[in-house]
Amino acid sequence: MDKETCALDRLYLYTRFERFWHWAQAGFVVLLGLTGYEVHLGYDLFGFQRAVEWHNTLGIAWLVLYAFIVFWHLTTGQWKHYIPTTRMLFTVMRYYMIGIFRGEPHPVPKSERSKHNPLQRLTYLGISVLLIPFQMLTGILYYSYNSWGVMGFGKLGLSVMAFLHMAGGFALLIFLIVHIYMTTTGHSLTAHFRAMCSGWEEVPVREEAD
Repeated sequence: MDKETCALDRLYLYTRFERFWHWAQAGFVVLLGLTGYEVHLGYDLFGFQRAVEWHNTLGIAWLVLYAFIVFWHLTTGQWKHYIPTTRMLFTVMRYYMIGIFRGEPHPVPKSERSKHNPLQRLTYLGISVLLIPFQMLTGILYYSYNSWGVMGFGKLGLSVMAFLHMAGGFALLIFLIVHIYMTTTGHSLTAHFRAMCSGWEEVPVREEAD
């Protein structure tokens, strides 16, 4: 069935807070990237001192937001949408590598019980519980360099911490670029983008076999 002509069902999948923290985190990644790369790479955009101040402030703000996000997931049960599964995982991977270019329907359509396909679950879980905490931890350690002796990190080089924090930043940037590309793979180029603005996802209706 053609993506542009198939029947669509509208599902309310993304709450206001979910949409807020999604866009807020995207903004944090972009702004922290711009200010952080200015500090480390030496180009002049905001000015070195201002970039440092903004980077530190944005980092603290993101840490606070992240705490609220974790609390929200735990208290609303939304964490269940991120439970990893290998069921249909390779089928979904094949779809994005081959099937999508042949106009095949998505093998795991979104639903109110399952917002994310197996590949998304694995990716988002890894980003949320590994990469983001890693980035925040290295940022906190980098920020508190003068207290390393008291904290027991006296033998850890500042350049090593700077490299780790920079590497995490590049990983987040790569994820953001891929994530933006993936938003164009819905039934239309802007379908997923509009869904994260309104909360309503348009899901192609599957035809039942006779």
